[in-house]
Amino acid sequence: MFPIRPHRSTGILSSASGSASALLRARAAEWEVDLIESSESLTMHVWGSELCLIPADGMVRIELRAPEQRLIGILQDSATELFEGHGMAIAWDNVDEGALAPGLTLMRVESVTQRTPGFIRVRVSGPEAIRFGQTNLHFRVLIAPEGRQPIWPRIAANGRTRWPEGEDALHRPVYTVADQQGDWVEFDIFAHDGSPTCDWARRVQTGEPVGLMGPGGGWCPEAKELWLFGDETALPAISRMLDLAKGTVRAFVHAASEDMPGLTDDPRVTRCDDLLASLDTAAIPVADDVHVWFAGHAIQAREARRQLAARGLNKRQFTAAAYWGQPDSRA
Repeated sequence: MFPIRPHRSTGILSSASGSASALLRARAAEWEVDLIESSESLTMHVWGSELCLIPADGMVRIELRAPEQRLIGILQDSATELFEGHGMAIAWDNVDEGALAPGLTLMRVESVTQRTPGFIRVRVSGPEAIRFGQTNLHFRVLIAPEGRQPIWPRIAANGRTRWPEGEDALHRPVYTVADQQGDWVEFDIFAHDGSPTCDWARRVQTGEPVGLMGPGGGWCPEAKELWLFGDETALPAISRMLDLAKGTVRAFVHAASEDMPGLTDDPRVTRCDDLLASLDTAAIPVADDVHVWFAGHAIQAREARRQLAARGLNKRQFTAAAYWGQPDSRA
């Protein structure tokens, strides 16, 4: 049964079909997503949605299809960035100029608590909270610089998202949904020095606005056998996947025991001192129904990726994510 994608948008691309197709092929390869070619079209499948190029009458029509309107906006932004970056303008049938960036919802801070010695829990509330508990594990928190009123990103006339710059530039870290009920969402921040998000959490007042963008980043991997490896920064994601996983799960965590309430007595969880050593010695079978998930420092994530590929696992059988140690890390 095919997924339902009731939301659509179209545009006309000012380019020869060959040039546009080459760019889409390169983007699909970069993102490691499926690309389907027929005699009539070239379609990239991403985020449960489709970006389709259809040559006709000497021009190229772009058609976007998605299960949610916010994904149409994200596809429109991505397509405009890709093609206009190479001198190919798109005439979209409709652009919601001036609207908030696709996927952005404005919420209010409801509470901030010290959940454990190493983690701060933040609860935010708003009418769109429910979508953060249904699909995908992660989202971005948009935080204005201290002392400045937030200027939220909005959709420009060409379909791109226009972000505030300079003194109004937003901090945009990625976090994991810890819990979602009713009109609120909770997430945990690893407390450490030099973190703009920690500084914000310690000064923010109840009722202040905050932007949440997403969700994204995928759901819990569907596998009969799931292996999880992560340090303290990955602890919220591991906790969430332990709740969501439907098959057998083994988790190896490098974190302080006092930051693992509810997990220290879980027989599926092993606290370890060296993630890469634990990965190296784990009896992980190379099989289609196995998935390995690893998250931590960027250097460790690269080594984990190398180890897993050397074992014979293909790219769809493992995830190795850098949660810190690089410019776009979580902080």
